[in-house]
Amino acid sequence: MLEPGAPAPSFSLPDQDGKLVSLQDLRGRWVVLYFYPKDDTPGCTVEACEFTGSKQAFAGLDAVVFGCSADGAAAHQKFIAKHGLGISLLTDADRKVMQSYGAYGKKVLYGKATIGVIRSTVIIAPDGRLAHRWASVKAAGHAEHVHARLAELQGATAVAKKTPASPVKKAKKVKKARPVVAARPAAKKAAAKPSRGAKGK
Repeated sequence: MLEPGAPAPSFSLPDQDGKLVSLQDLRGRWVVLYFYPKDDTPGCTVEACEFTGSKQAFAGLDAVVFGCSADGAAAHQKFIAKHGLGISLLTDADRKVMQSYGAYGKKVLYGKATIGVIRSTVIIAPDGRLAHRWASVKAAGHAEHVHARLAELQGATAVAKKTPASPVKKAKKVKKARPVVAARPAAKKAAAKPSRGAKGK
């Protein structure tokens, strides 16, 4: 099973215009790759429209979004034209790429076990490694969840690149604590003076 940090399985698939899209050519960018069962079905339409509506938001995070199913170019073009989609749709006719991403296999549909495409999504980091994976998702609201997770991943990466400031903060805390510790012996000396005076009398 794919785990975050593992190299994302390579792929080279045609989009709706027959242009090959290769993961290798996408190095240096964040990639959102979502797998869906079939063009122009209710859930797949909701998902594609939501990703289209969030296209600019993903672009703002330097991310490109691809949908992937076993449908051919003609079906993809019809789907895109009918709903005004603004994302590229890839064709995985033999479902090998889906299998490599765990997006094809046994699933439960309407209470029955079947074999087919599993609606799922992955985020691939600029270095070609898997950053996050949703093994099974619901179409509605998913694009928003993916965008939020991508922003979190990029934020975590940015923080990790900075020189850690925590040691400085810790040093300040230690300095503030020292006067408090040093005041205790002084209090003991002050309390000891009257006792010495008493002995002198």
